[in-house]
Amino acid sequence: MSIVLKIKLTHTIEGITRVVLSMLLCVSITACSRQEVRHRAAAIADRAAMPVLEGENVNTLISDSGITRYRIKAQKWLVFDKADTPYWEFPNGIYLEKFNLNLEADATVEADYAYYNETAQRWKLVGNVKAMNLEGETFETPLLFWDQRSESVYSDSSIVITREKSIIKGIGFTSNQEMTKYTILRPTGVFPIKE
Repeated sequence: MSIVLKIKLTHTIEGITRVVLSMLLCVSITACSRQEVRHRAAAIADRAAMPVLEGENVNTLISDSGITRYRIKAQKWLVFDKADTPYWEFPNGIYLEKFNLNLEADATVEADYAYYNETAQRWKLVGNVKAMNLEGETFETPLLFWDQRSESVYSDSSIVITREKSIIKGIGFTSNQEMTKYTILRPTGVFPIKE
């Protein structure tokens, strides 16, 4: 009888051991699988479409060769340097001052939207564009381009130039970047001529 009892006891201990080992194995597998579940952010599909820099309420000075050239004020400034053609975007508008060598603002420009092509060094200003030159003349147009390489400003849209004693209206114009020497391509307004 003691042999039968030992065999039954041995089978019972082996059964309990198997159950305990099975439970430990299940718990460890479950614990491991829980640890491997990780939340991952989606991969960036197109790095060129994502700005490398995003600034808000920006007020900055830009210099060239140690000389302050421009002041930019913008509610939002996005820099896309990984795009095929790197560019800056100002989706909520811009105010820009251009300084001469004496640090005097010789031109100011503001617009509802601005885009700057870094490679071509060309600005595109859109919506309620208003520029003022050193002589106090204001230029108002819905679209304006400024090419820094050729140091020229131009547009093929309507333009209104307000001077001290006259208003000039037209379609399209070209100018130097200081906006002091300009040509209206198709004048439409009446303006005085000195005799």
